[in-house]
Amino acid sequence: MFILGPGPVLTAAQGPITFNKHIAPILNEYCAPCHRPGESGPFPLLTYQDAKKHARQLAVVTKSRYMPPWLPEPGYGKFQDERRLSDAQIAVLERWVTAGEPQGDPADIPAPPKFTEGWQLGQPDLILTIAKPFALRADGEDVYRNLIFPARLDGFHYVKAIEIRVGNNKLVHHANVLIDREHTARALDGRDGQPGFAGMDLQIESEKFDPDGHFLFWKPGTVPFAEPDGMAWRMDDGTDLVLNMHLQPSGKSELVQPRIGLYFSDKPPLLRPMLIQLENDGAIDIPPGAASFQVSDDFTLPVDVRVLGVYPHAHYLGKDLQGFATLPDGTKKPLIWIRHWDQNWQAVFRYQDPIFLPKGTKLSLRYEYDNSDNNQANPNHPPKRVLAGNRAVDEMGHLWVQVLPAVTDAQGSESARLSIQESLMRSKLGKSPQDFSANYNLGAVLVSRGRYQDAEVSLRAAVRIDPANPTATNSLGAALQALGRVDEAVALFRESLRLRPDYPSAHYNLGNALLSQGQFEPAIANFREILRADPKDVPALEKLVTALNAQGNEFARTGKLTDAMECFREIVERNPDDADAYTNLGSAYAIRGDLAEAARNFERALQIEPGHEVARKNLERVRQDLLRRKK
Repeated sequence: MFILGPGPVLTAAQGPITFNKHIAPILNEYCAPCHRPGESGPFPLLTYQDAKKHARQLAVVTKSRYMPPWLPEPGYGKFQDERRLSDAQIAVLERWVTAGEPQGDPADIPAPPKFTEGWQLGQPDLILTIAKPFALRADGEDVYRNLIFPARLDGFHYVKAIEIRVGNNKLVHHANVLIDREHTARALDGRDGQPGFAGMDLQIESEKFDPDGHFLFWKPGTVPFAEPDGMAWRMDDGTDLVLNMHLQPSGKSELVQPRIGLYFSDKPPLLRPMLIQLENDGAIDIPPGAASFQVSDDFTLPVDVRVLGVYPHAHYLGKDLQGFATLPDGTKKPLIWIRHWDQNWQAVFRYQDPIFLPKGTKLSLRYEYDNSDNNQANPNHPPKRVLAGNRAVDEMGHLWVQVLPAVTDAQGSESARLSIQESLMRSKLGKSPQDFSANYNLGAVLVSRGRYQDAEVSLRAAVRIDPANPTATNSLGAALQALGRVDEAVALFRESLRLRPDYPSAHYNLGNALLSQGQFEPAIANFREILRADPKDVPALEKLVTALNAQGNEFARTGKLTDAMECFREIVERNPDDADAYTNLGSAYAIRGDLAEAARNFERALQIEPGHEVARKNLERVRQDLLRRKK
């Protein structure tokens, strides 16, 4: 973050051009954030000597608009923090070089920009790091690495901002954070002996409708973005953040150990945006030599929305990228147009003012690719056939559109988000019926809407496409259990655990299903397995207590008092504030004839819950029996 000093308004018609009066203000605002020590620019541009040394280069790269890096065309969306030089500013730079780079009057030099060192938003509320750095090789192709950051929290927090500190900015081209609430990425962590795992574009699976709605993105020069009040996102204890990094070898072996700073808010998320992804990767099959290969996608909005920002994405062959909206009356409204794509400068672009789009508006993606020798960014010479994929040498065509349902109440917003997600997944399946993620995500949103029979169809399709996926198998079992088909659900939960033995959700679902069938012992075993890995898992603890209570009461009914007492003891050990458990334990002691111990447990229950009627009556009876014994 930096603060600019005052500078003159430039026009191309001004008189003699000097560094101090005209050039320094431009460099301070547009160049110095990256071109300074410790940042990603290859050389500093902070002084007259710096600028004079690179003067002709500055004129060339600004006239071609290669620098400063700003991809969107003017007139096709008004974005925040636009880093585009005006024609007048470019002309001033060129005139300065032509005039021999005069320095000018020392009195004209503006105050140098003030940069915030360290955390740009101040000290974070929580800093996450990885235990072991990633070793980046000295040379070769770019590296795409995913590093996992487990977050240990006291309960949950609302996150208003996230700041990524990559360590060495010169090694990292860009990075983004994905939220992994189900810990699906952990299975890939460290398989090659290094922290994290390889992969360019990553998808995180979730068992329920809870899509990410925020751009958590970093690139050199980016100022961290703090969400406005009411748009923070909830982060629970145990959530994993997965940092997807694009790394560039420097010519020597380097260690990469990034950190993530989290900034909390005390204001709950009243407004919950969504990310709509336009894509048609199934149509990407680019022949060698094709200079204008085109891909398109459309999606019709089922509800009114406000568009907050966009994030276009392609790889090396991307050429001309367009995103636009067609209103129900046929009016065309631009979202973004990038005539000359350069994946090295991809970014999130947030609008100065949200764009309202009514229900029935069609969002469109139109991308063009150049797989010819004329494309200097083409990784293949001579060109080769290129398909869609996650590797850098594969290709992609995505446009993420961040929208906010145009409703004011939370219930209406959630209903609108569900409608968007369902429509989006059905649109994807219209293009690619065998898309596992689309089938699975459609099933998840249908479960959230309580449409379990429809969800079964989509989840069965997902399991058929990828039978080794434990998340889909588990989710199908949950849908069947909601339909009352418990035996089928139990079989699916067991299969999910065969595929992933440490899967907490499958253990929970299996334990719950077995509990409903009165199979207390195996149900308890599943809940204990969850708590063995995470003793703070509150739902598992609550279910374990329920199962132990049911089993203890069954033991007591059949005269197995020792077993019953073991159940109730375990409950009070795990949950020492459970008045019912102390009451049950006291009752077991009373039946066995240990009245003094029974009385102590009833007294403890009443300390916890003074109005506990059963504990009060049982204590009175036990005390009467103790008095009779003394007589």
